[in-house]
Amino acid sequence: MYRACRIPGARPGLSYNGSNLDGSQQMIRVAALDDYQGVALKKGDWSKLPSDTDVRSYSDHIDDQDALVARLEPFDVIVAMRERTPFPRSLVERLPNLKLLITTGARNASFDLVALKERSVTVCATGSLSSPTAELAWGLIIGLLRHIAEEDANVRAGGWQRTIGPSLAGATLGCLGLGNLGSQVAKVGKAFNMDVIAWSQNLTAERAAEAGARFVTKEELFAQSDVVTVHLVLSDRSRGLVGASEFALMKPGAYIVNTSRGPIVDEGALVDALRSRRIAGAALDVFDVEPLPADHALRSLPNTLITPHLGYVTDEGYDIFYRDAVEDILAWLAGSPVRQLA
Repeated sequence: MYRACRIPGARPGLSYNGSNLDGSQQMIRVAALDDYQGVALKKGDWSKLPSDTDVRSYSDHIDDQDALVARLEPFDVIVAMRERTPFPRSLVERLPNLKLLITTGARNASFDLVALKERSVTVCATGSLSSPTAELAWGLIIGLLRHIAEEDANVRAGGWQRTIGPSLAGATLGCLGLGNLGSQVAKVGKAFNMDVIAWSQNLTAERAAEAGARFVTKEELFAQSDVVTVHLVLSDRSRGLVGASEFALMKPGAYIVNTSRGPIVDEGALVDALRSRRIAGAALDVFDVEPLPADHALRSLPNTLITPHLGYVTDEGYDIFYRDAVEDILAWLAGSPVRQLA
């Protein structure tokens, strides 16, 4: 369930902003959450922290808040892996020992920053890479259209060719969002000789042209695209942005790919569109509830390709996450937090 280590050797010049009743330095307790692959203690150089620091990594995920409080209550520092474990006010107020909360990545929409500020909890971020998510998006697009997972299973079972998939060349790629990630995806689409179109609330024709895309309306994007790929930040105006009316506009042979955030796409409307074959298929790396419930309809629909939120999960990305998390702790101990979130 968890891995732990004690940190040998002390770092000079660092002090912890807490002490025992006798005036001696209080042990620092650090928890790294949702360490699914069990790599947190290997990826970060925790030996840089003061002696007797207690660092524990947990590979399981806890949804129940009471159980989560029971686990996290002793810790002074918590390193959260992206948005796998949310920190709403109801949780923050039940963690009296929490003094530093770190999110891997540059932002975390699941943290209640107001509640954390009221509790005087310092919140810091880490660096990250954008390219892995764009790379996975293309893996999902090709895997979905060419039925790679299905054909792999078929060959392993002793079979041979069963499916026929569409070509990318000449097809229309619709980028819902053309920021950093969307622009990377659009560039690859152009390399495949696709017609790339794009829309978002703030996008302009000039900005789209700079990324090699043609600006269209939202309705045109869904009606014209053979592949719609989602690259928006989850916010109040993007939540549920893709729903039944958007699926109704899509071609019966069109596909949707989401490597951004699950709630941007209305999950119920998506399941209905897939079941009725209103659209040809969907490739999804993100979901409303993660981990995806065992009985969820998306696990059994044949016209889906699903992965467990792997967009940012690479060796290089994790190296940055845990390297920066250690730096965040050291800077906080020195009284000069870095990468602090307001």
